[in-house]
Amino acid sequence: MIMGPSCGMILADLGADVVKVEPGPAGDNSRRLTGAAIGFFPTYNRNKRSICVDMKSPSGAALVRRLAAGADVIIENFRPGAMEKLGLGYSALSGINPRLVYCSLKGFLPGPYEHRTALDEVVQMMGGLAYMTGPPGRPLRTGASVNDILGGTFGAVAILAALRERDTTGHGSLVQSGLFETNMVLVAQHMARAAIEGRNPEPFGDPEMKKPWPVYDVFDSADEGEQVFVGTVTESQWRGFCEAFGLNDLLSDPELANMAQLAAARPRIRLRVADVFRKLPKTELMARCEALGLPFAPIARPADLFDDPHLLASEGLLPVDLRSAEGAPNGAPVVPEAGIPALPVALGTGRPGLRRQPPHAGEHGIEVMQEAGLSEAEINMMIAEGIVSVSAQESPAAA
Repeated sequence: MIMGPSCGMILADLGADVVKVEPGPAGDNSRRLTGAAIGFFPTYNRNKRSICVDMKSPSGAALVRRLAAGADVIIENFRPGAMEKLGLGYSALSGINPRLVYCSLKGFLPGPYEHRTALDEVVQMMGGLAYMTGPPGRPLRTGASVNDILGGTFGAVAILAALRERDTTGHGSLVQSGLFETNMVLVAQHMARAAIEGRNPEPFGDPEMKKPWPVYDVFDSADEGEQVFVGTVTESQWRGFCEAFGLNDLLSDPELANMAQLAAARPRIRLRVADVFRKLPKTELMARCEALGLPFAPIARPADLFDDPHLLASEGLLPVDLRSAEGAPNGAPVVPEAGIPALPVALGTGRPGLRRQPPHAGEHGIEVMQEAGLSEAEINMMIAEGIVSVSAQESPAAA
């Protein structure tokens, strides 16, 4: 639902012609998700074309093999063995196209767990991330599908490396990215700490967590319900902070002379800082922190970000049509001008932008088959027999 689509989206945003092969007739099931998953399809499927194929039929599988014969890259995100059962595994397709780079995105790389079913929650729980996120005794999934998205990113990186290798060898290769292994990259710093200290670290959700800085917390402002995160992570930041917020008594305290002493005194420092911040409006609090060059951030909610001045000025929001989220009421977003975040990179030509809206299911089926060399008779047969499903925009009459 996310790992494969995000991998394809990254390549599409960077300029690749990505054809999304969906099951017919209704297309990818993520189109119809609701609730917390309602945004999956429009977020991760921009800049792609769509063809809906019954891959379980011999003719459908043959069509996909024909597409693979002319492709640079295949991305698949099925359970282990699923593509092989369809005759679409790496060995079969590389035999047709030796230059093919075949990317398998899996729950686990090869090993004892490789046949398990994985979700982002599964690998977060078993990989220590949920433990590190929640409060003691209450493991908590992160608020985004971090492993799916980052796993798709690692898949794209591996694809690009394999394409460069192909420039030298002339041959494609099989590359893989694992959801569980992605999670372990995120938890590596905590594993390193556990090895150094000889014990499990306290989770970030533990209010008693021993942070190494005097100020590194979320505070209430004078505006009801409005909070700000503020951090002071160097001694020079601490000095400027105390001077700007009238905490000179802490600055002159001989028991708070270095960062180790300051970190040990966090509980009493936090109470003093909270009392000062509680009397300041949010805008004034942030303006002072920005003038000092301190790390700070308002606690934003997702809907707040559509109007973020930095995202708007930096071309960081793309005008994606969200109506492809079929689970949305009436198929339309509540925020009509909502933009979806772009890739977090800038190239010499600027930010990667929007070339294609998320496709309707099967929207490009006819043109994709034409490009693969199918005759008009073959295309009509595929559609008539239900092997390929096309949208109204791509009906034979319209073509």
